[in-house]
Amino acid sequence: MDNNDDFKQNPQNTDRMQNMQAARNPKPKKKKNRVFLKTAVIGLLAGLLGGGISVGAFVAWENGAFGNNTNATASVSSKSATTSKKSAETSSSMSSAYKQIKGAVVSVINLQRESSSSSDAWNSIFGDNDSSSSSSSKNSSLETYSEGSGVVYMKSNGRGYIVTNNHVVSGADSVRVIMANGKKVTAKIVGTDSTTDLAVLSIPARYVTQVAEFGDSSSLIAGQTVIAVGSPLGTEYASSVTQGIVSSPSRTLTTSSTTEKVIQTDAAINPGNSGGPLVNSAGQIVGINSMKLASSSDGTSVEGMGFAIPSNEVVKIINQLVKNGKVTRPQLGIKVIAIGDLPEAYKKQLGISTSIKSGIFVASVTSGSAAKKAGMKKGDVITALNGTKVSTVAKLHTLLNKHKVGDTVTLTINRSGKTISLKVTLQSN
Repeated sequence: MDNNDDFKQNPQNTDRMQNMQAARNPKPKKKKNRVFLKTAVIGLLAGLLGGGISVGAFVAWENGAFGNNTNATASVSSKSATTSKKSAETSSSMSSAYKQIKGAVVSVINLQRESSSSSDAWNSIFGDNDSSSSSSSKNSSLETYSEGSGVVYMKSNGRGYIVTNNHVVSGADSVRVIMANGKKVTAKIVGTDSTTDLAVLSIPARYVTQVAEFGDSSSLIAGQTVIAVGSPLGTEYASSVTQGIVSSPSRTLTTSSTTEKVIQTDAAINPGNSGGPLVNSAGQIVGINSMKLASSSDGTSVEGMGFAIPSNEVVKIINQLVKNGKVTRPQLGIKVIAIGDLPEAYKKQLGISTSIKSGIFVASVTSGSAAKKAGMKKGDVITALNGTKVSTVAKLHTLLNKHKVGDTVTLTINRSGKTISLKVTLQSN
């Protein structure tokens, strides 16, 4: 089983911001100002009943406003409207937080070579395999494929290190970052991890003007004010900042391959914000913005549901990426499918007993893998790991990822109707 499956969201839940449609904000229907009108009527009635309007009427009568005193004239104040020289207070905690991090936030440009679709079509029809065609394709100019955000978090050994999302740089032939001061710099991909959707880039340290620091995401509480900084919809809106609260400091999202703990926020997060920081009032990174929920499974439009990877998880992953270029996780070495996802006809075809209602069906076992060495066979059904029941692949991945390479776990197996236990020493992916 490959634990490096992409961190794809269930289409009935949430998609990566690169792969999903941007949440459309249809123009709201024009509403009649009923509240305002109702307030105005209530104010008028209150004046009539309370004497306020009668005093005004008496004064107007005395001044000839009703035409009985033609010599009276309305007085006009000699004062003119002016603008105050006093400025509004701008040193709020979140303004200060933004100042502490804005110079470290960058735009990340995914550049890919333009595919020569016309020449490919010509070759497929006429069989022209001239080498010059393929070489021209390789030398074709780089085009902007997608844009995202990132944040500089470290300077070391003459390099500046930037954390962003894996999906922002996935498939890139080259990566360019645009610093907060507008400087364009070619970046090197240090390492990526599709499981957590994180990536690390590096640039020459001389271009770094500000470095952000990480805060403790475990200390977050619901209702806490946070800001999201990045380039929503691309570099045209670079360094945009949106404010919101932590809706949930630890929301569980189940994907096709694993179960993840993420921060939920109502700070506006849009395509292009991917990879940018979620920031607390101290100006610290508490999360890396990664995705948003644009609509529910029935198509209902959703607002204010964005998600960020907690900083404590980010730090753990990016340190491995800088050190090893990848993240090492334990694996069993099997291909599986949850029994609950199989139609009854398939269960019969695979020989799965009707008495087994849940578990993980082993479709194949890789030669030389941890599972193979432990005696696992094709057709086995995994029902528990270390005594914890498993009914989904995501649950199995989550339990495995709590262990390290070299750890030994006990798998409960149903084999031809019999329950057996296997001791498996986990190997690296």
